[in-house]
Amino acid sequence: MYVIIVYDINVDRVNKVKSFLRTHMHWIQNSVFEGEVTKSEFEEIKSGLRSIINKKEDSVIIYSMRSEKAFKRGVMGVEKAPINGIL
Repeated sequence: MYVIIVYDINVDRVNKVKSFLRTHMHWIQNSVFEGEVTKSEFEEIKSGLRSIINKKEDSVIIYSMRSEKAFKRGVMGVEKAPINGIL
């Protein structure tokens, strides 16, 4: 499945979230990750995020779809971290 995660995290936890997500997905720009993951990886990501965030202060939005081909991605301006060519 293809997953996009966007977040607004308290500064005290933002580096933990970013470091955790970098082990599973591609960093696209500040507070945005995306990538192809298995169902078990998806559950691991959600569990890991739950253990890091504070539900009363932080916000994480997860978009999931069957595949990357299920949506059209457009970039306006500079693409900070292109994912083309990543193996």
